[in-house]
Amino acid sequence: MIALRPGRIRRVVALGAHCDDIPIGAGGTLLTLCAANPGVRVDALVLSGGGSRREDEERAALAAFCPGADLDVAVLKLPDGRFPAHWDEAKSALEELRARTEPDLLLAPRTDDAHQDHRGLASLVPTCFRDHLALGYEIVKWDGDLGTPNAYQPLSPETAEDKVRLLHEHYASQRHRPWYDREAFLGLARIRGIECQARYAEAFYVHKFVLGLKD
Repeated sequence: MIALRPGRIRRVVALGAHCDDIPIGAGGTLLTLCAANPGVRVDALVLSGGGSRREDEERAALAAFCPGADLDVAVLKLPDGRFPAHWDEAKSALEELRARTEPDLLLAPRTDDAHQDHRGLASLVPTCFRDHLALGYEIVKWDGDLGTPNAYQPLSPETAEDKVRLLHEHYASQRHRPWYDREAFLGLARIRGIECQARYAEAFYVHKFVLGLKD
């Protein structure tokens, strides 16, 4: 498969509607990125879960998923499932983040995610980060909204296993959910790997990007 390779990535923004969204959607990619770019700056913004047990889980998890990174994590207190009614607060948080960073890569939910919180956050990304490479990650769920991605990050078997292990180590509050298990995470990674001729992969949705070809 033909690869378009960006230059060295020095700054990353990772956005999540809920605690655990970022590691579920892009945890393997973060592990790969941080290993390849020691000292990379990662600014993570999560819109809900602040002040709860979930914030503690998220901070510990992101530290594990971003080893060696210069990591900054902000977890806000917007109410889960009610983001459309809190548009101004979410938009202000993204604008404040944008004012202090110039990322080489942005990770966020995909725009056609069936969950209204994920979809609402995704819709804000191009209004605040207009000239940045944004990858929309996917989260498997009962809605059955998985689509046809157009970008892939291959994962080594070791990285795929590390992702699953870290998800289960750090998010004890989610282990009771019927979809939160090894088979679901590795199964989707295996399917996405087949699609890009790798053993495992994470898949993303890219709205647009500019080729850097020379004349």
